[in-house]
Amino acid sequence: MSGFDVDLFVIGAGSGGVRAARIAASHGAKVIVAEEFRVGGTCVIRGCVPKKLYVYASRFLDEFEDAAGFGWTLTQKPTFDWRMLVDAKEKEITRLSGLYRVNLDKAGVEIIESRAEVIGPHSVRLKADGRVITAKYILVATGGSPHLEPAVPGIEHAISSNELFDLPVFPKRLMVVGGGYIAVEFASAFARLGARVEEVMRADNVLRGFDDDMRAGVRDALAHAGVNFHFGALPTRIEKVADGLRVELSRGKPLIVDQVLVATGRLPHTKGLGLETAGVEMDAKGAVKVDAYSRASAPSIYAVGDVTNRVNLTPVAIREGHAFADTVFGGKDIRVDHADIATAVFTTPELGTVGLTEQQARAQFDIVDIYSAGFRPMKATLSGRAERTLMKIVVDGESDRVLGVHILGHEAGEMAQLLGIAVKMGAKKSDFDATMAVHPTAAEELVTMRTRSARHERGKA
Repeated sequence: MSGFDVDLFVIGAGSGGVRAARIAASHGAKVIVAEEFRVGGTCVIRGCVPKKLYVYASRFLDEFEDAAGFGWTLTQKPTFDWRMLVDAKEKEITRLSGLYRVNLDKAGVEIIESRAEVIGPHSVRLKADGRVITAKYILVATGGSPHLEPAVPGIEHAISSNELFDLPVFPKRLMVVGGGYIAVEFASAFARLGARVEEVMRADNVLRGFDDDMRAGVRDALAHAGVNFHFGALPTRIEKVADGLRVELSRGKPLIVDQVLVATGRLPHTKGLGLETAGVEMDAKGAVKVDAYSRASAPSIYAVGDVTNRVNLTPVAIREGHAFADTVFGGKDIRVDHADIATAVFTTPELGTVGLTEQQARAQFDIVDIYSAGFRPMKATLSGRAERTLMKIVVDGESDRVLGVHILGHEAGEMAQLLGIAVKMGAKKSDFDATMAVHPTAAEELVTMRTRSARHERGKA
């Protein structure tokens, strides 16, 4: 270790930082992790985990209603208790945060509850007591933070997803600003929990960057759930009034709501970390610039997860942190492959996706075959619910390789995870065709689609 207090100092105890610390310690490194908020990071404390719990809560009303079609009679009308959900959520994330601490302790990693700032290529200062700690390597794993935009008069009355989880009172009238995955997930969940949701966005549709057919499907499902869309509009002023918040829009009439959730994006959490003093280069958004091994421009400093703004997903941060530790402390040579990453948007119905969209495939390949299916799921035949499942397979028409798969429907995220294996392995459409179906399931459509719905040459619609 020669001259340093520790081998590795990790700033941020989120999923990526914790994984890197544990693996580095398993390779014999002396490791300290500093965390200024709560161990577990965005995903555990105010992201993926609590969000999914709220999504589950939002789906029960559908289940209660659907039960009648299967012979069940509810003797009492279901009621929803917001405070009970918030308290149950808090209990669970506290449990998970504790597990993170236990695992770090078992690995021999020291946890310091303090903000840490970089003061040199090998030095950090703890805000709590001013102590300076030297390290052979520093890993920045501070994630991202909500960005409240546009900066209009009254924006201080708005909240981010951080605050939404713990509101003391359920917002019966909620405005969601934004059309990305965070925005649509909360719009979907809160509409189903009973809020009147107004979703406002600059774009003309939700989920920019996803497959166009799936975007349309998500939009229609949200509208069916009661979400009111205001496309091509943004707030221009937010004002406190007697009965809530009055929001003026760039288009349309002003709206009165209880809360305004701004979900227009997140920025890398690097402000005030002192990275510039160590010669670390960052881009215009504040993301740490790194190479294929997550190494920053200062050779002793690395960064993983959302703070690098590569692929902002928890499993990616974990993989990057693991690869960093194995490479730097385990004597291995591991680069993370960011292609063909399966992911899900937890609206209801949910969207699962892996690989290229149809639009991306058309731009990259000479011939693209599209296989698609839309059908009423079996459960809806007795429940009477107006629900559709959409599936789409994007194929290279020359090699028959599956380039992407997109699903909008029940448990689409689960299917996308398994499809990610096939796509990553380079499966062909003929491999899908040769696979026996599991019947009766929705997933069987993925291996029974035989007829091309469209065939495209590059650059042509």
